[in-house]
Amino acid sequence: MGDRVAEKRGPSLRARAVAYLSRREYARTELARKLGAHTDDPAALDALLDDLEREGWLSTRRFAESLVHRRAERQGAARIVQELRQHGVDEAQIGELRNGLKATEYERALAVWSKRFGERPTDRTAYAKQARFLAARGFAHDVIHRVLGDDRDDD
Repeated sequence: MGDRVAEKRGPSLRARAVAYLSRREYARTELARKLGAHTDDPAALDALLDDLEREGWLSTRRFAESLVHRRAERQGAARIVQELRQHGVDEAQIGELRNGLKATEYERALAVWSKRFGERPTDRTAYAKQARFLAARGFAHDVIHRVLGDDRDDD
């Protein structure tokens, strides 16, 4: 009887999965990658992930919405969409979320810009610096031009 207890190392695969999911949402591919290190049986892992989805523990849709909610305040649509793709979110879901992000992108970019700079650029160097800042956060170029006010009167 003592031998069987000694064979078991650490929590079961299901217990690990539930522990991960109780902390935050995961995409199916991301959770599979994390759990893959703890099993040599890919079929068992797929079956477990199917069970977790059926029981409502695992939802890539919830993961995607959670990621968008966490990132939208500071990042543009392009950067968020890229991260969703890296996590293996379905393109149809990404398309829906992208539309919502694009609708509010100007307001979000303006808030990020205001927090960092607060005043319009006075010369080309300042304009380039502010534009790079917003572009690095994934905001679209047309939005960046609107935020920075391309109607400046440079001599």
